[in-house]
Amino acid sequence: MHLVSDILTYIRRIIKAPSDTVISDDLLIDYLNRFYIADVDARMQLFDLKTKYQFVTQPGVDKYNMPLYSVQIEPGNQTIGMYPVYQGFLDPCYIDGVQVTFQTQQDQVFDSYPAISQLLQVVGVGNGTAGPYTLNFPILPPVPPPNPPFNGILRGHVDITGIIALGNLGFAGDPPIVTSAQASITIPGVPVTSVDAAVFITSLDATGANVVVEDSGQFLTGNVNYGLLMQPGQAPNGNLPLPGGYSTTSNTINYFTGQCTVTFPVAIPAGVNINAQCFFFQSGLPRTILFYNNTLTLRVPPSLQYVVELDAYLSPAAFLNTAGAIPFGYMAEYLARGAARKILSDTGDVEQFQFYEPFFKEQELLVWKRSQRIWTSTRTETIYSQGNYNGQWGNNGIGGGVI
Repeated sequence: MHLVSDILTYIRRIIKAPSDTVISDDLLIDYLNRFYIADVDARMQLFDLKTKYQFVTQPGVDKYNMPLYSVQIEPGNQTIGMYPVYQGFLDPCYIDGVQVTFQTQQDQVFDSYPAISQLLQVVGVGNGTAGPYTLNFPILPPVPPPNPPFNGILRGHVDITGIIALGNLGFAGDPPIVTSAQASITIPGVPVTSVDAAVFITSLDATGANVVVEDSGQFLTGNVNYGLLMQPGQAPNGNLPLPGGYSTTSNTINYFTGQCTVTFPVAIPAGVNINAQCFFFQSGLPRTILFYNNTLTLRVPPSLQYVVELDAYLSPAAFLNTAGAIPFGYMAEYLARGAARKILSDTGDVEQFQFYEPFFKEQELLVWKRSQRIWTSTRTETIYSQGNYNGQWGNNGIGGGVI
């Protein structure tokens, strides 16, 4: 029993529906996917689903979302939307082969790497119009460095929920890289709660009310170091694009030079100050990874294309056809009983559900025990055991400074 068709046959035996006219294979596959994708990883962590996540950093970019599966179409044209490729991340973590600290609490990281805001008192003065205004953040040189390492301004970020929202609108890509025309759809298309802005340009209008412009976490096509600015709004989808469109000379911020041109949503009275606030960074080799809100944040921001490796648990991919092979044959009966359990629950067949429940639990225990046998094959170290390095301690566990 190593094919999806074999599992479907076993499901039919359990639910007493041998004919496709009673319940279709397509519907059985849908139940099988629901159990495998949504339930298995929540019920237990399997050793066979433990893997490694690896990616390469982009210079100056400090935040990276957990990757998503692309949209999958199962039989019957049922769409399985984007969902995380991994259930989560854990130690050990390496950047260019050097083990780094892994944290899940923000205070543990930002106590050591505080994001100190650079309050720039005045970067421009109103002239009675909405703009455009050409502004310069004086903490950075006007010309970007030809090669890293370099310094810059932290950039805004769209989290995984915002990426999914854009995917549902037909826009793929993480981070979002869009044209001027697309920005009118993508900026309001991302939920307000999914945008973590890092650049703020503020002033006052003629009534004395705040005028605020932020970066959107979206970037300009062909110029990925230019962030698109926006007018922040109320949840859920109140963010708005700025008037005047988007280009390298309108409504964007260059994160490496601090130069931007902005057209405000309202006129700025003559003589009223325009202020800017941002987070300045010095790049280097990251030494800490924060996993929070399904986002990996590196400190310090990377100066080069470093290779990041983390332990992870894989989220199972969907079953898409009856002739497909299942990845782990020993789980076949467990998956069949789990899918049948869902069907019996939905159809209200309480007697059959209760009869087969002990057999489902038995299969789950057998699958779980397989993982436990592998986990327990490695001895738990104590203060009395020598460990992997024969009692020697030194740099990276190599004793005596001798390699």
